[in-house]
Amino acid sequence: MKHSIISLFSLLILVSCGATEQPSKGVKTINNSTNSYWQQHVDYAMEIDMDVNNYQYKGKQKLVYTNNSPNVINRVYYHLFFNAFQPGSEMDVRSRTISDPDPRVGDRISKLQPNEIGYIKVNSLQQNGTSVSYETVGTVLEVQLSQPIQPGEKVTFNMDFNAQVPVQIRRSGRNNKEGVALSMSQWYPKLAEYDDEGWHADPYIGREFHGVWGDFDVKLTIDEDYIVGGTGYLQGEPIEKSGKKIHHFKAPKVHDFTWAADPDYIHDTFQMPNGPTLNFYYKSTLEQVYLDNWKKLQADTALLMDFFNEHIGNYPYDQYSVIQGGDGGMEYAMSTLITGKRSYGSLLGVTAHELAHTWFQFLLASNESKHEWMDEGYTTYISNLAMNSLSEDKKSNPLSGAYRGYIELANSGVEQPLTTHSDRYAFNRAYGAAAYSKGAVFLAQLGYVIGEENRDKTIKTYFENFKFKHPKPFDIIRTAERITDFELDWYFIDFTQTTNTIDYKVSAVNGKSITLERIGLMPMPIDLTVTYTDGTTEDFYIPLQMMRGEKPTSATIINDWAWAIPTYSFDAKKVVKSVEIDSSQMMADVDRTNNVFTK
Repeated sequence: MKHSIISLFSLLILVSCGATEQPSKGVKTINNSTNSYWQQHVDYAMEIDMDVNNYQYKGKQKLVYTNNSPNVINRVYYHLFFNAFQPGSEMDVRSRTISDPDPRVGDRISKLQPNEIGYIKVNSLQQNGTSVSYETVGTVLEVQLSQPIQPGEKVTFNMDFNAQVPVQIRRSGRNNKEGVALSMSQWYPKLAEYDDEGWHADPYIGREFHGVWGDFDVKLTIDEDYIVGGTGYLQGEPIEKSGKKIHHFKAPKVHDFTWAADPDYIHDTFQMPNGPTLNFYYKSTLEQVYLDNWKKLQADTALLMDFFNEHIGNYPYDQYSVIQGGDGGMEYAMSTLITGKRSYGSLLGVTAHELAHTWFQFLLASNESKHEWMDEGYTTYISNLAMNSLSEDKKSNPLSGAYRGYIELANSGVEQPLTTHSDRYAFNRAYGAAAYSKGAVFLAQLGYVIGEENRDKTIKTYFENFKFKHPKPFDIIRTAERITDFELDWYFIDFTQTTNTIDYKVSAVNGKSITLERIGLMPMPIDLTVTYTDGTTEDFYIPLQMMRGEKPTSATIINDWAWAIPTYSFDAKKVVKSVEIDSSQMMADVDRTNNVFTK
């Protein structure tokens, strides 16, 4: 997900945090106060005719683009994601040259035949009725405008295109390993995002996405035997026409549109009280054990949505769909595609994670290409808590796996900072541990730093202030600072912009005297548990001087520790038997072997 960090812009968002356009029908509780914050807006109207025999489709797209920026725009860019699934593409070559390729991709793209590849071919493009020049460069369409788009101006782009659905390799495609006919994500020419940092026309190499908010109106014509589910609201019953059906969907205030189709889908619905309708699409040809799992999943998905509504904020749409398809699990607007031949625990776990993305990605819509940890990490954090809430055997730390993953990465010698673009990691395993594990630890450990209640309030306030607004990395820390009145830039900078590690040591105990040592470069406040020779215990809290405050605690608060001073000594009340730094293990100390001293 994203970029450089403390700009005046990122500070202003939290102060004012409102969008300039009006809310769309069907989306609830969108703050629209007028202020200096701006974001672009795009509305799509598309007519798609799919041929399920050769997996090719024709499309007409009308796109109304509003330039809410203060800048004149001379060029625009479209993503043509399906072009990645061609021999010699960047996705293909990167997968064949990285040392630990994603096994779902491997060298499969290089072996695709012409009738198996993916492509989107633009046949014509007009701006306000005038033809424009354009060039397809890999997975990006570069467009030279006929007239610059002025600040505040709306323009209409009309495009004719045709496309072919690739054999299912990564996320999208036809005939996945479980036999789902069409998993249609990243399938249409999608206008790239332009913001205060400029254009984000990233090539599709393998990672995540970024999109412009808008309304979608999609008419899909497909074989009459196919059952279709995905983003948006179906507008009445499909219209039959010459052995096909026209499915008309509208999706307000989203930044993507995904659908899946198969003639063997079962379509179940589960109506949540005072909530959205949950839709479940899965193949009737599944073995009975998997069919039973998909039935059981429905009530538990409602419990997961209740958890996320309570702990993050309210889901604003009227439906959500869990759809068998894709190559694992991937989040989309009002929907997810997940593979369905799983144990029940795996099916529930992947549903929890992808559903959580609706809050910590889709509704917040950070740039996950540049700041992948804001997407995957925050989602891992909250989905682990949600799964723990449904488990009979509650874990004291549901994020213990994320801590292990991060600490292993920190000690591996291949860690890169979280400022690394998602496509620029040297190893896939380093990307995964950074985005999922370290990103989750960022939020979990924030509770250690500022107190769990303050952390929980920070998450809910962050969501409320930044939903529909593309937040940037520092925005959650600024939210925490406003809630606590602490200074927290040190935490954000060291943990996300560097590979500095946390390592504190109990270096000496002599009678009542205790000496601690900071070995790692990253500072932290310290929770300390002291056991006396008489068997009693006492908890101490050592504030970090540069934090300018103390978290709520029942521990005995002693003098601040200044970061540049590597050692810290104090006298306890009685003769000491043992000392432990952070008995909760919520501080991501990379070497816990020196955290305990026992006489």
